Order: sequence, then structure tokens, then C-alpha cells
Amino acid sequence: MTQSTSAKLLTTRRFLPYFVTQFFGAFNDNIFKNVLLLFVAFAGPQVLPFSSNLFINLAAGLFILPFFLFSATAGVLADRYEKSQFIRKVKLAEIMIMILGAIGFITQSYAILLILLFLMGTQSAFFGPVKYALLPQQLKPKELLAGNALVETGTFLAILLGTLGAGIIASVDNAHYVAAASVLVCAVLGYLSSRQIPKAPASNPTLEVRWRPISQTRETLKIAHQDKIILQSIMAISWFWFLGASYLTQFPNFTKIHLMGNEAAVSILLALFSVGIALGSLLCTKLSKDRIDIGIVPIGSVGISLFGYLMASSIPSDLPQFTHFIDFVSYSDLWPTFGYLLALGASGGLFIVPLYALMQKQAKEGERARVIAALNIYNSLFMVGSAVMGIIVLTVLELSIVQLFITLSLLNLLMAINLILQAPIFAVRFLVWVMTTLCYRVTHKNLHHLPENGGALLVCNHVSYMDALILSAASPRLIRFVMEEDYANYPPVRRFLKRTGIIPISAQRKGSIIRAFSDIEQALKQGDIVCIFPEGRLTPDGEVQPFMRGIDLILKRSPVPVIPLAIKGLWGSYYSRHKGRACQGLPSRFRAKLEVEAGEPTAPKFANSQSMFEKVVELRGTYR
Repeated sequence: MTQSTSAKLLTTRRFLPYFVTQFFGAFNDNIFKNVLLLFVAFAGPQVLPFSSNLFINLAAGLFILPFFLFSATAGVLADRYEKSQFIRKVKLAEIMIMILGAIGFITQSYAILLILLFLMGTQSAFFGPVKYALLPQQLKPKELLAGNALVETGTFLAILLGTLGAGIIASVDNAHYVAAASVLVCAVLGYLSSRQIPKAPASNPTLEVRWRPISQTRETLKIAHQDKIILQSIMAISWFWFLGASYLTQFPNFTKIHLMGNEAAVSILLALFSVGIALGSLLCTKLSKDRIDIGIVPIGSVGISLFGYLMASSIPSDLPQFTHFIDFVSYSDLWPTFGYLLALGASGGLFIVPLYALMQKQAKEGERARVIAALNIYNSLFMVGSAVMGIIVLTVLELSIVQLFITLSLLNLLMAINLILQAPIFAVRFLVWVMTTLCYRVTHKNLHHLPENGGALLVCNHVSYMDALILSAASPRLIRFVMEEDYANYPPVRRFLKRTGIIPISAQRKGSIIRAFSDIEQALKQGDIVCIFPEGRLTPDGEVQPFMRGIDLILKRSPVPVIPLAIKGLWGSYYSRHKGRACQGLPSRFRAKLEVEAGEPTAPKFANSQSMFEKVVELRGTYR
């Protein structure tokens, strides 16, 4: 399903021209920047306006400075005007900049190229907000995650190919002419693809446009701070770029000092990291089945810490000095390090894609581009912070790069713990999905009947103690289950179950019943999905038992749509009562085939315990 969603997007005009445009933009940025830095590194001191070290540091600062100066204005413009036309104007500006860049490469005017690097950063600052704000307008909600995964895949592959391509260009004969032609051709291709992007109406056409960097930046950040979910997403994404910038900056010296490789060997580390992020981004859509599942984020964060630490601590001792690229790649003692680096990148992909999709979905349409602008400001700030940390750790504290990487892993572990503590239910739901997927082969049928928003009552047959976990993993939304009070109040899990929204009930205690029905009413009123098992107990023979009157009482107080569900295939499992009692003896099945099917919603005035019993029995059929 996920693969077909990604594949379909790459064949639609709603997405493909945009994808190609953003790919060439990122690719050209990296070609221009890295070719320039390579030319500077090997240029004679007489052709540079000042020392190469100062030039390289100044280049890095000039490329990132526009994100502080212009991101807020770019967000206002992207919300104010029709987006496809705005993108074309940005791409035309890129062509103009690259014409001057081509002249600068040919004439080897490094002072001009340094100024143009600032202009390239400016063009990227204006493209960033509209780049991400366009997606929710062009894609359906169920396509948003796959679209972001493809964008991140394209971005990091563009970074990889641009960096590798720059090395090739800088090493050929007439490199300055080849560089000039390359950046100009990429700019033209990006513009041509942008002409095919469909129109995307202005989100907020009444916005006033003025370049007031300080006040606009303050206002842009204020918009991002108004929504807690958006702000948390921004901070988590910026933290990822802090880590990414730290790793990418240190890879050259890390390869030279600790892996004993040469300049060519750096490319394998860059490739593994970038390809890992691309694979993790695509894997994210497969694992979450095209839904925005925040539970993947803390899992990805834990993976970043784990594999980052393993990569740094797995370096073999007494490595030989590698003079050839093939010797470096084929040295088997380094393969675990390479594998951990690939897994580190994949964890990053799992971490970042749901956050981008959530931020876009959560932002108001008229403010979405300015929210992205706020993200770009924080990204830039965090990337500068990564450079400062690198200087402090490596120069002031005189620690090694390996120790820096371990420090990053430990700091990120604190981030992972914070994410899990803030939203434990989402992480647990994802782990439940993983567990049920590993233990069973679950097929979902007609789950589109579950509402995307608003309150609803789910009624389902009760086969085993795994029923709630199976349904929780199947539903794209959080389900609040009504559970037997003795189980819900079991001390080791009581606090966690309370945070997940479990509603406890005891048929033997009148006060418990009154309290449970009040909680159900409140949950439905606030738009939650509530699931009950109207049989009141596990089936003793695999058949659906008569429903109790709970449905009637709930609907009398809360008239919401009722959706019948049927769980099939769990009878005979270790957690069912096919042996008389559940959990008797040893499990006898593994990877059993299960099915969860939803029926059409029933209006509350037509729903009652008897009619819903008949619908669930019909859904269940003979498949026990």
C-alpha cells in the first residue's frame, strides 16, 4: 500500500514537477557550494582575496546568514501569493544568480563567488517556506506522509550526489568551465520543472508585505509558539539538523584521523548516512501505513542514540593506512562501523518524516508558510550551535571526534527520553503495532469506515486478551477502551493505562458503572473514539455472545455513530478460552492469520444492542 502511494505520487502532476524542482534546487546548492570550497582549498594564495581558512569559514556563514535575515519575509510572501507562480519567480532568480556564478567560475573571481554564495543562501531561504507549505495543498491527507518521505529522500540524495558531483567536477580538465555549465544547467532544469507545478491558491492574500527583519522574525516565531505541538515538532526537527550538521561537518577529519582513510573514503560515509536517511524516510511510510504516527518518532530517536554510540565505539584498533578507496571499502573490520552508520541515517529518517508531516497538518492554512519559516530560523540557529559545540568540544575541551560523537548520542538519548515521557501512548502504540505484526499476519478490511475526526462508538466481538491491542494497532486514531476495573487498576500498569485513556468499569459496583458511563459520555462529547466489548466477557466457545444493554445506555446519553467491528482468527490462540481458560499451557500458534473488519457506521437512532449484535455476527461470519 505505501509503496504504491509513493509510486503514484511520482507519476502525478500534483507532485512530480514539485519533487524534481526541489531536487534540482538542493542538488545545485551543493554543487555550487562544494565546488567553490574545493576550488578554494586547492587555489594558490595569490588568487584568493584572503586566507583559505577565513574564506571557508566566511562562506559557511554567508550561506546561512540569509535564513536569519529573510526567512520571516519569505514565509509572509509564501502565504500571501499563489505558490506555483512564487516558486517560478524564485527559480528565475536562481538562474540569474547562476549566470553570474558561471561568470565567476570562468573568471575565477572568488570574491564575486563569495557574494553569490550569500545570494544562493537567500534564494534557498525564500524557497524553503513555500517548498513545504505547498505539500498540504497539493496532496490528500493520506498522501502527506509519503510526500514528505519522498521530499526528504530526494533532499538527502541531492546532498549526496551534489557533494560527490562537486568532487568529480573539481578534478576534471577545464573544471571551471564544467562547473559553470553544471550550475547553470541545473538552475534551468529546476525552472522548467517548476513551470509544470499546478496552481496552489494563496493561503492568506490579505497579508501585508514589508521587509522588517527583526519585527517579522519576532512575529513569525510568535506564530510558531502559539501551538504546543507545532513548537515541539520544530524543536525536534531542528535538533535533528543539529545532529546532522555535527556529523557531516566532522566526517572528513573523522575518516582521516580515526578510520585512516583518504579524501575519497569520506564519500562512503556521506553516502551511507544519506542513503540511510532516504531508506528510513521510505520505511517510515511503510511502517505507519501512510498515516502520521508520532509513535515512530521516539523509536527513531532511540535508534539515533543507539547506532550513533555503536558507530563511534566500533572503530577497530590498529587500522592500516588506506591509500586506495577499494581497500577502505573492502576492509571487513570496518563493515560493522559502516552498518551502524547506515542504521543511524535510517533512524534519522524515521525520526524526521512524521514530524514534518505533523507540523504541516497542524499548522493553520493561512500561517503554514510562516510556520515553516520559523522552522528554518530555528534550523539555522541549531546548525550554528552545532558548529559552536564542535569548537568547544574539540578545541577548548580537547576531546576527540569519537568522544564528540558519543556525547551527541548521550545528549540525544535525553531527547528520546523526553519525547517518550511527553507522549508515551504514541510510542507504546507503535511498539504494539510492531509486536502484533511480528506475532500475527493481520489483514485490515474497510477500516476507512473509522472516522478521521469526531466521536464514535466502536462495538466488537471479544475473543481474547489481545483484542484491544490488535484494534489499537489497526486504528489510525487513538481508541479509548472500556476495560474491566480489576485489570485497569492492576498496580504495575495502572498509571500507564490511565494516561492511555482507559475507562474502567465493574458490573458489580454501581458507583463504578455510573462513573464509567459519565467518562464515556465526556470522551464522546470531546470527539474521542470509544470501544466497548458488549459481550462483557471473553467468548467461551468462539461464537459471538449476546450483547449487554450498555450500547443503549451510552447512545441515550451520547448519540454518536456506531461502527461494528469483527476480529477474526483469534479463537484458538493462547490468549483465548479455547482450552477452557486463557493463557493455559504453551502457545501453539505463531504468525497466525487474523482479520479486522469494520462495517458501515450506523446512525445512533437506528443502533441498539440487538441490531449491533446482528451486524457484528454478520461481519464475523464463520471465520472464528
